[in-house]
Formats: sequence, structure tokens, C-alpha cells
Amino acid sequence: FSGFQIKKGEKVGILLMNCLEWLPIYFGILKAGCIAVPLNFRYASDEISYCLDLADVEVLVFGPEFVSRLDPIQESLTRVKIRLFVGRNVPGYAEDCRRLMGFCSSSVPPIALSEDDDAAIYFSSGTTGFPKAILHRHKALVCSCMTEQHHHGQTKDDVFLCIPPLYHTGAKMHWFGSLISGSKAVLLRGVKPEWILRTITEEKCTIVWLLVPWAQDILDAIERGDIKLEEFQLDQWRLMHIGAQPVPPSLIKRWKAVFPHHDYDTNYGLSESIGPGAVHLGIENIDHVGAIGVAGYGWQTKIVDEKHRPVPRGTVGELAVKGDGVMKCYYKDEKATREVLEDGWLFTGDMAQESEDGFIYLVDRKKDVIITGGENLYPVQIEEFIRRHPAVKDAAVIGLPDPRLGEIAAAIIEVKPGYTLTVEEVMSFCHDMPRYQRPRRIIFADVPRNPTGKIEKPKLRKMYGADKLVAQQYELSR
Repeated sequence: FSGFQIKKGEKVGILLMNCLEWLPIYFGILKAGCIAVPLNFRYASDEISYCLDLADVEVLVFGPEFVSRLDPIQESLTRVKIRLFVGRNVPGYAEDCRRLMGFCSSSVPPIALSEDDDAAIYFSSGTTGFPKAILHRHKALVCSCMTEQHHHGQTKDDVFLCIPPLYHTGAKMHWFGSLISGSKAVLLRGVKPEWILRTITEEKCTIVWLLVPWAQDILDAIERGDIKLEEFQLDQWRLMHIGAQPVPPSLIKRWKAVFPHHDYDTNYGLSESIGPGAVHLGIENIDHVGAIGVAGYGWQTKIVDEKHRPVPRGTVGELAVKGDGVMKCYYKDEKATREVLEDGWLFTGDMAQESEDGFIYLVDRKKDVIITGGENLYPVQIEEFIRRHPAVKDAAVIGLPDPRLGEIAAAIIEVKPGYTLTVEEVMSFCHDMPRYQRPRRIIFADVPRNPTGKIEKPKLRKMYGADKLVAQQYELSR
């Protein structure tokens, strides 16, 4: 169509909100031997242009929510030769994707594919400027299916509730386990607790993947009486699992008190390792909540020092993973690829330690470690401690420059609705921590998280840099 032919190996960008068309478009791209390039629906115009150019995208499928962002950059998108629009009021520079889809055959195209063929480019979270393009092969997608189905035993009768954005590897790759069993997914746009529970009831969902804030919101709404469980049908719901961020053990204790019949699992992964499953807790290991778990099905793990030598159990080091789900490379970035890939091992940048009984505990991101007076502080440990306070909804800890200690720990604390919290109360609560770990500054503010649930620490460091302290920030006594 439009005088062009889409060929095997060409990159096709997907810029859509979660919608019914998303998955057929995605799998159609893969079956055609093209490379799917999902784009973050929060990208601004310059980020869209950057990512399309970086990934050499030649075909773009987009929805009405993005017209205002694409209009200003149309002339600069010289590489994009076909623009397909999903929706009404088709822009003059695009084709009507839905009309064209009506003429498409449902048969598998006669295109030879192997597991080593390139399949998809996903983008990193962009924590250090613009994101990197992560190139995955078909065998990585197959790995995600096999790993997930082995971990959670999906059958044809399961119904997976998929809430997070489909452009990310996260929940979509968990649902890939359902492809093997032929079970269905339900897409939900919105994360209000009532919407989630209502959808589980009406669609008879059996598996739900949540982020920590969503699980907290559900429990808070139940405790406040805003949600009455007797109004919902939840008996068929068998598994709740979480990933993308450290999980406070106190949260799971609360969850099991309300939903004692649920199996629970924690999952760890990166976009560079095709999302979740490289490490997982395992539903049989609920007594080890707090750990991210053990090597996932088909995966290997090790914890290493700065020279990539294995460290003894109990020693903090960098977590590395190895398996078929590891990316092929950072597309068009050989230097960045060499920094994280070595002999099939992916060095994650996450600091972790392994317990004597073989469970891996995430300590923090390597880049987020705070060095104060020569001591290493791991923000995740401080955050988990602060979240135990009954008035705390969320917490984030960052390092701020200090002329004497190099850096000090600052805690951004989001207070639960209806509660109050003072600096003195936080100081008193933190007295149970080792003195060197206690935060030196407190900021009462919302904790920003990206669509995959990760705390946006670069944003916080920019907001609360040394010269940008706000009125709600208080320096604690040393």
C-alpha cells in the first residue's frame, strides 16, 4: 500500500495507548519478520523523534492521542515512509490502519524465521538522559513464554489481568506465559482500586500483576472502608505477583492478611533481560519475602565485584544474569553494549547479596548508592525501613551533595491521606536504624514513579539538588 512494501527486517514503531489493536499489531509485525519497536506513550515530541531515528523506524503505527505530538515533527521524520493511524479523523499524512487491516489475511505469511532473527527493540527507562534501544531476538520472546509458564503454571482456564503499559516488557512478558496454555488476557486502562476489583469480578480474572503502589492503594481503600470486599467476586483469583521494584515485606504481610488464599510471587528482571523472570521468589518461598529470589527457569545468576569476580555469599556486589532472554545488544551503541555484556552475562547495575540459603536480596542500583563519609548507603534499605511507619505511603532516598561528607541521604516521604507526620516523628522512628544510615534531610512530598513503578530518582535529584531545597525540607541534626 501507498506504493511501498514492508520487508523482513524493517522496523515498525508502535505508539499506542493500551487498546485492543495493540497486540494484533505487535504479533503481526513479528510474524511478518519485521522488528517491533514499542514506544513509551509518555514521550514528548523530541523523545519520539529521537527514538524513531535511533531505531531506524520506517513504519509508524499511532493513535489519536499522539497527533498533537507528531504534527510538529512530521517534516523531520524523513526515515518513516509509512504512517498508519488507529482511530477516527485520520491525519492527512497517515493511512487508515483499521481499513487496511480489514484486507489482511489471517494466514501466516510465508516468511522464514529463526530464533536468532531480530524481533523487537525496547527502550530503557532513560535514567541518564535519552533512552537506549535494546535489541532482542525471537529466542528472547520465547524465553519469556517458557520461563513465565514454568513459574506460574498457567492453564487454558486462567485469565490474566494486564494493567501496565504494553510498550514495556513487564506485564506483557508475564502474560506471554499464557500464550503456551492458550489462556486469555484482559486489558485495563486505569488503576483505581475499584476498577481493578470490578474487572477481576466481571472478567473472572485468576492472575493479576500489580505494582507496589497499586497494591498499597487497594489495601488502603479496603482499610478505609471505601471498598467492601463482599461486593466483589474474587474467589477465582489465585495469584498476585509483583515486580519492577523492591517489595516491602510489610506490604505482603498486609496483603496475605486480607487475601490469605492468594499465591504470591516477586519477579525481577530488566528490559535488557526481556523483562521479568530472570530472578523470581517462587510461590513456595513466601517465607523469604524481601528477597527477589533465586535464578529463574532457564537462567543463571552470579554476584560479582568491580572486576567481575564472584564474591562470597553475604557480600554486596553487582548482580549478573545469563539466559536466552538477554538482549542481543544496545542497537547502534557498541560501547554501551560492551559495558554490560560479557560472555553472555548481562551485568545489571543492581547491587545485591546472596544469603547463606541461596536467596538473592536486592540492595540498590549501583548508580544510586550514596557514599557518605566513606560509608556506602543503600537507599532501598533506608526506604524499606521508613515505609514501615504506619503514616508513610511511600518513600524515596537520594544522595545530595555535602561539603563535609561528600553526600548525605535525603528522604522524600509521601504521607498517607488522612495522616499527619512531622520531622520529629520521622527522626524518632529512624533512631532504630544505625546512626550512619539515618537520613540527614526530610522532604514531605509525592514520590514520583514511572509507568513501570520505578522511583524516578533522576527527577528527584534534579528537583532537590543542593541549591533547590524547598520549604518543606529540613536538615536533621548530626
